[in-house]
Amino acid sequence: MRVGIAGYGLAGRTFHSNLLKGAGFDVAAIMTNNDERRALAREEFPESALVVSIDELIDEDLDLIVIATRNDVHADHAIAALEAGIPVVVDKPTALSLDEVDEILDVADANDVEVTTFFNRLWDSDSLTLKKAMSEGVLGNVFRMDSRYERFRPQRNAHSWRENIPHEEGGGLLLDLQPHLISTALDWFGPAELMYSSVRSIRGGVDDDVVIVLRHESGVDSYLAVSSIVGAPGPRFRVSGDQGSLIVHDVDKQEALLRLGKHPRNGQWDDDTTSPAFLHKGEHVMSYEGVPGNYGIFYEKVHIALELGSEFPISQDFIRSVAMIMDQAREESVR
Repeated sequence: MRVGIAGYGLAGRTFHSNLLKGAGFDVAAIMTNNDERRALAREEFPESALVVSIDELIDEDLDLIVIATRNDVHADHAIAALEAGIPVVVDKPTALSLDEVDEILDVADANDVEVTTFFNRLWDSDSLTLKKAMSEGVLGNVFRMDSRYERFRPQRNAHSWRENIPHEEGGGLLLDLQPHLISTALDWFGPAELMYSSVRSIRGGVDDDVVIVLRHESGVDSYLAVSSIVGAPGPRFRVSGDQGSLIVHDVDKQEALLRLGKHPRNGQWDDDTTSPAFLHKGEHVMSYEGVPGNYGIFYEKVHIALELGSEFPISQDFIRSVAMIMDQAREESVR
């Protein structure tokens, strides 16, 4: 299957190109107008066509287009591909707003073409391990989840567009990291409504400290926090039930492996991608057997969908639910 990648930065080069290779796709074309990235693309995919516009990418006779460009052009690029009848994977966030997401989905429906969003964290080791723990009932009745991406960067990175352009153009942590937390919370515990939101800037400029609280129809409350200026980052997540709490401290290992140019082969990683997990029952703490993470599952599902003409992984309803919560979080922020 011939795939084109729009954008060859962190998302396009590190995540998508490696995972597409691992799932048996032919990366036939790459779109970037950055000279340094064009040189990397030429070195890493010497047989691929290099183009500088979405129209040129569309003309490359592709079975799939992956949108990994800046957030503010996700909608334009996805719509152009869908109008040309080409299935699309969009890196998160799907778009800047619910209105843009709805426009993408409407175009997909009108042209009878599949579109989905790369919510890869659904296949983190911690995500899969939590699902295992809940299926085994080791936590009892789950009632609360704390999930976070926290780091300590007191100074903004002058070279990162995500940290220096306004949210109207795609910057800030609500658009960058909260989609991971919202998507995993909805995947784990089902539909939810927003109960609280704080979207603020501590360092000046874009939002760099974002906390939201969801109440799921299942009865679980999710506390979701992303921040660039926490000097003592907390565990990746803590999920609590009336029989104990499951804690994973470390961020999933797959991004580090992808940055090294590695990728799953024959559906599996050669490296161990299991995040250590611990079951806490008061003072009694024990290791809990985790499940290896595997982002490659996403593109294996896409490959199967393209072959069979079936639906892509991650439904339109799910994509829309994430976008709706993100819109509400900004609109209803207490800051």
